[in-house]
Amino acid sequence: MAFLSGASANEEITLYTHRHYESDQALFEQFEKETGIDVKVVKASADSLMERLKAEGGNTPADVLITADAGRLHKAKEQGLLQPVESEVLIERIPANLRDPDNNWFGFTERARIIAYAKDRVKPEELSTYEALAEPQWRGRVLARSSSNIYNQSLLASIIAADGEKEAYKWASGVRKNMARPPQGSDRDQMRAVAAGLGDVAIVNTYYLGLLLNSDNPKDKKVGESLGVFFPNQKGRGTHINISGAGVVANASNPDGGKRFLEFLASDQAQESFPESSYEYPAVEGIQWSPLLESWGQFKQDDLSLSELGALNAEAIRVFNRAGWE
Repeated sequence: MAFLSGASANEEITLYTHRHYESDQALFEQFEKETGIDVKVVKASADSLMERLKAEGGNTPADVLITADAGRLHKAKEQGLLQPVESEVLIERIPANLRDPDNNWFGFTERARIIAYAKDRVKPEELSTYEALAEPQWRGRVLARSSSNIYNQSLLASIIAADGEKEAYKWASGVRKNMARPPQGSDRDQMRAVAAGLGDVAIVNTYYLGLLLNSDNPKDKKVGESLGVFFPNQKGRGTHINISGAGVVANASNPDGGKRFLEFLASDQAQESFPESSYEYPAVEGIQWSPLLESWGQFKQDDLSLSELGALNAEAIRVFNRAGWE
């Protein structure tokens, strides 16, 4: 999939992104080289970028919003911050469940929300589903981050979609009772806590384990090496996955340049870089995984349309609050 140069002199796009990978900069530079379009990058937290877009309105310099989690992308669409993109390339390459039905946003990387377990204390055959973590045998053994985290909100939204609100409440209540400590810290903090013996299993995104295993910090690398990867719900709907994605900003001054950038992210070249650099799964089917991702094994994915995660986000937050999951 090649991109031809042909941009007019001084053409540029501005990206608002909260991704924090050095490898992304290499992709931006490659896009510049192939298209002649200069890329300006503005980095901030996801919430800050969305608030900035709302405040700037028609005066925004942004052409593309890049963020993680379909819940956030859905919110950006609902707030009128994105515009539909007509692109045969994106429709052909990005699976339907990983993009907005109205083509306001597209997923470019996947991350699975898995159960990381202590290899020396938990046997894989003891694990089965997300729902099973609410059972009594896991009392005092589960670690998870706050319910204010969008990754957990989207996981619960997927459980609501699969099992209904009542069962989702029972799950959230049960897991909260089974926690080894009150929710706190990041996904990496949960895995560090498992390695320290504070709990036996943690609900985390796969790429965070990749970051630990490839850390320059020997202690973090040791944490990663002590953990096993379990993909839940393989006999049912499959493991919950989410995305990092992007859309063209509603008030973009260069929407065509933004569209070309999205198509570039769907190219083989860009897709092949993600498993190696950020330990994320490529969104485009048929792209080679890195040896690390291959070592974790193939798995069945929940094929729920990720737009549903955004639609159910408010209900997921209410369920968490009722369940007492801080």
